[in-house]
Amino acid sequence: MRPAPVCLWCGQELEAQQGRGRKRKYCGQSCKQRAYEQRHNLSGAGIAEGSVILRPERVAELRDELYELRCAAEDVRTAAMEGADAEEIRHLCDELTALATEIEKLR
Repeated sequence: MRPAPVCLWCGQELEAQQGRGRKRKYCGQSCKQRAYEQRHNLSGAGIAEGSVILRPERVAELRDELYELRCAAEDVRTAAMEGADAEEIRHLCDELTALATEIEKLR
């Protein structure tokens, strides 16, 4: 089973598309416009080359996710320092890897 398609800009799940035609990439015109601005780095927009544009809500979510990732890394370190067995360390590392994989999905 394939995962539901998501907006290439904000990551929101797209409604099921009926009929023929090109598949939708964005949930709405504003996301399509932000993606265009990102791709073309419009002059006069005050956006430095190489910048990535994120919605403020996404920046807050990303900060929370990075905090959670740091806490998970600290848990691994603490467990290793306290002499945890290999199985416990492996479990903590699996959680750390899962968090990092989720954060990699910027959108």
